[in-house]
This record gives sequence, structure tokens and C-alpha cells, in this order.
Amino acid sequence: MLTGIVVGRSAPRVWLAATLVGVVAALVVALRVLGGGGDWVWHSGFAVGGERVALRLDAISAFFLTLLCGVGGAAAVYASEYWADRRHPRSARNGRVWWNVMLLNLGIVLLAANGLHFLIAWELFTLAAYFLITLNRQHSEIRAAGWLYLTASHAAVLALFAFFSSLAVHTGSWELGPMRERAELAPLFWLALFGFGLKAGLFPLHIWLPSAHANAPSHVSAMLSGVTLKVGIYGLVRFSGWLPVPVSAGWVVAALGAVSAVLGVAFALGQHDFKRLLAYHSVENIGIILIGLGFAMVATGQGDAAWGRLALAGGLLHVWNHGLFKALLFFGAGSVLHATGTREMSLLGGLWRAMPWTASLFALGAVAISGLPPLNGFVSEWLVFLGLFDATLSHGSSAWVAIPAAILLGVTGALALACFVKVCGVVFLGTPRSNKAERAHECGKPMRGAMLALAGMCVAIGLTPMFFWPAIARAAGTWNPQWAGTDSPAPLFQLGRAHVTLAIAAVLVGCVLWRWMRRRGIKRALTWDCGYARPVTRMQYTAGSFAGVITEWFAFILSPERHEHRPEGVFPVSASLTEHTPETVLERVVMPVGRAVIWVSSRVRRMQHGRGQIYILYILIGLLALAVWVWF
Repeated sequence: MLTGIVVGRSAPRVWLAATLVGVVAALVVALRVLGGGGDWVWHSGFAVGGERVALRLDAISAFFLTLLCGVGGAAAVYASEYWADRRHPRSARNGRVWWNVMLLNLGIVLLAANGLHFLIAWELFTLAAYFLITLNRQHSEIRAAGWLYLTASHAAVLALFAFFSSLAVHTGSWELGPMRERAELAPLFWLALFGFGLKAGLFPLHIWLPSAHANAPSHVSAMLSGVTLKVGIYGLVRFSGWLPVPVSAGWVVAALGAVSAVLGVAFALGQHDFKRLLAYHSVENIGIILIGLGFAMVATGQGDAAWGRLALAGGLLHVWNHGLFKALLFFGAGSVLHATGTREMSLLGGLWRAMPWTASLFALGAVAISGLPPLNGFVSEWLVFLGLFDATLSHGSSAWVAIPAAILLGVTGALALACFVKVCGVVFLGTPRSNKAERAHECGKPMRGAMLALAGMCVAIGLTPMFFWPAIARAAGTWNPQWAGTDSPAPLFQLGRAHVTLAIAAVLVGCVLWRWMRRRGIKRALTWDCGYARPVTRMQYTAGSFAGVITEWFAFILSPERHEHRPEGVFPVSASLTEHTPETVLERVVMPVGRAVIWVSSRVRRMQHGRGQIYILYILIGLLALAVWVWF
């Protein structure tokens, strides 16, 4: 019995070690392919579902596999403390099993060279993600989020099954590979756009995303946002490169990307839930990626215009960047939740003193996601901007779309900066707004180490973008062989040198200020208080009031709901004002349609009463209607 207890206690460490070994091995293979080692193809001698297993690792799949390994390994380390057995004895073991099932099948999706096996692995990782989202399933809100995720995922699977089965009918095989010469396959792109776009959280197909990311454990949220959304992007990149696409496909993808970017950040500004706000920023960043991919598709249809390579390179690099800084931000949010037990920003505040590591690393992630130099978010968005600017010089139809796309991309960056100023100000600055915030404490070494690793990668890409260019160029060259080559069309070396100079200057200024403050000491005094000698916590800005002006600009789509209790009498006892931003697409569009479908089905069900003569009458009426339709 004692041996069993020892083995049980060591199981988490054994799991973590085995997971990291597998992740590192896969990462080495992926980096070898990205480094120019050539594609890797494997055909098995056995069959699954009547089809022989075939795997292919080229630059595109290696590019996404690298992200899976990096974020998956960091999240496993983070989970060893965040979802430890001592805090979650009933679900920690199941969580470890489903985590590895998800990692394995995500890897198979990226490597599958057979449509049937792609679908099987896709369904298995979807089910694993569902069980991870609902690890803490005793709460009804979490169960509802899991069911919504599962329902949306199966709608995506239906579209993808139609896509792959139609592809197999046209080609006579489930095997996947380049088929650009088959023009009759182009209409299938719309099925792929719906199925993969739903998984990627493309607006307005994002309805499952906010609740799933908000209610999942934070290491699962990091994987959902940082990696599984990118598997949807992988599907779009992969099959827009392998198959012909309709002429209008690039325009549609770029337009949907611009809409997702702007409305994603607009909805984020209206949130008071820490993790739900981050979830909507996933919609925003998926939009940025799709702007790059959309304009690359447009450029391919216009004679492989050079600016398309820049746009695609920016979109691909943003796949990596978003995976890194969004996982970092979800780790930071998880650290706050771990320490305070709440995601409500208006109950937090003043956490910088108690959680300096979390606050500093979250602030670094906020700078990166806002697209500010010298971090990685700026590099990828800068490449997309360069592609759009070059497209405007073509003086063709692309110029008229590139100009508004560039403007909307700039607006997105400004709104993202405003949103994270709100988050950092409300959550980490000021004074604690509740007892939960007063009892906050810093996270342990595993959680802190995972955040430091991701933060280091954000800094590395920002300071040395030229070092990462060959991997991006090989992935872009695999998507479009006309763009093959490792020479950078953008001055990345000069950008990196400027970023290094800026970083050194910032560090020097920080050191000088720190020494000056240490030498002079810190004196505390009341600020100008306008007559309030002892300001209280409730006098601080809340999450809603901080961004109230900006959210009013988007009231037409956000449809905020205001609940107020006005003060009454000469000496009012209480008054309150709260504002809630609903899930507009889900609550105002999808749910009413769903209720209408249920109402119709309940009425139609009455026709099933078991009377044979009435059923014969139904058949006669149907035949009569069919005869009339054929006659006319």
C-alpha cells in the first residue's frame, strides 16, 4: 500500500517528464524541417478505417507543430502547480490524461495526409478539449460552456466531413496533397471556410469562444486560444495552398478578418470578466492573421504579387506571436484567479505589490498584444502593414481594399492598447477593491517559470526577427512555391537593431530611475484630493467606467444592458449603476433562431400520432404537391 501511495505521489512528476520529452522530441523534428532539412513523409503498413495511415511533415505543418510544442510544454509545466492534485484531487488525474490525448491528436491533425484520419484526429482532440474545459463540471456555468463548445465543434465537423468527403468523391481517394490544377474543387473552399473558421473563432462564428475560454482552467484556456484556434487557421492555410480557391475567396477572407479584428477588440472593451476579455482578444488577433492570409490569396490571383508574400509572412508570424503572448496573458490571468479566486476585474486592484512577477509579465504580454515595439506583436503587424501599403501602390482593385484594411488594422491596435491600459490599471494598480484582492499572493516557481519562458520568446522574436525569418519564408514558400526563398523583402535586420537599441535605452533609463529613487528614498503623501482627505476604494474607476466612452462608440453592435438604481431623497442610502455587455450574436441571433426551430419542431411532432390512415393522407398530399411542382 505504501508503494502505491509513493507511485501516486510521483505520478504528476512522471507525467510532466514524459510529456516534456515527447514535446521536445517533436519540436526538434519540426525545427529540423523548418531549418531546411526537407519534408518528412511516412506511409504505414496498416490501415485505420480502411485507409492506410500516411503522415506528412512539411514547412507549414512544422510551423504550426512548433507552436503546439512550445505552448503545450509551457502549459504542462504551468498545470503541474495550477491544477495540482492537492487542490483538485478529483479532476487532476483526468486532466493529465485528456491533456495528452489532446496534444497527441493535435499533432496528428497537423501531420495527417489522409482526409479520413484528419477527421478522426480532429474529433478526438475536440472531445479531449471538451473534457478539459469541463474539468470543474460541478458548476452549471462551466457545463453550459462545455456544451456550447461541443455543439459548435460538431457543427464544424459536419462542414469538414462534407468538405473531405466531397474532395474524396471528386478525386477518388482520401489522400491529401497539392491539387491546384483541379479547378472543379474550388467551390469546396466555402465548406472549409465555415468549418475551419468556426474552430478558429472567426466573427460571427465565435459564439462558443468567450464562454469556453473564460470557464476553462487557465492552462486549458491558454491552449485553446494559443493553439487550437490556430489549428483552424492551419486548415485554411493548408487547403488554400493545396487546392484552387474561388476568385472572391481572398476578398471574403480579408473582409472577415478586418471585421473580426475591430469587433473582437470592441467586445473586449465591454467586458468586466478578466478571462472573457482575453477571449475576445483572440477573435481580434485571428482577424489580424486572416487579413494577412486574405491579401496573400488576393495577390496569388493577381500574378503572385510580391506584396502578398509580406502579408502572408506577417499573418504566419502572428500565428506564433499570438500563441505566445496570449498564452502568457492567460497564464497571468490564471495566476490572479489562483491567488484571489475571482475573474471580476472590479473586485481586484492593487495586485502589483503582492504579485510583482505576475504583474510585470502580464504587462509585457499586454505590450506585445497591443503591437508596440520592441516586442514580437509589433513585428508581425508591421509585416502585414507593409504588405497592405505595397498593395496600395498597385493602383488596382487591391488598393481600394488595402487602404481601409490598413486603417482598420491601425484602429484595432489603438483600441487594443486602450483595452490593456484598462486591464493593467484596474487589476494591478490602485488599491484592493475587495478582501479577495487584499489576500492575493504570488504564484509558485512552475507557474512563474512557464510565464518567463513565453515572455522570453516574445522578447526574442521582437529583438531578433531576422533570426526567425527563414522559418517563415519556408512556410510561405510551401504555401506558394513562387514565393520560395529565404531573402527577406523587409528590412528586418534594421528593425531588430532599432528594437535592441530601444530595449537597451529602456533598461538604462529604468536602472537610473531605480538608483535615483533608492538614493533619495520614497516619500508618501496624499495627492490633491479635491476635498476628500481619505479616498475609499469605491472612488476608483471600475472596469466599466474606465472604457465607457469607447464602448459607447460601438453600442450599435455591443447592445450594452444598463441596470441602475438612482439615489432617492435628500440623504440617499444607496445607489448603483452597472452595465453588462451581452454575447450579442449568441443571445440576439443564434438563440432566437434556436427557439424558433424548437417551437416548429414541437408543433410538427404533433403530426406523429400513430394513425396509419392519416400517414397515408400525408403521403398522398406530398405526392400531389410534387406532381403540381413538376407540372409547372
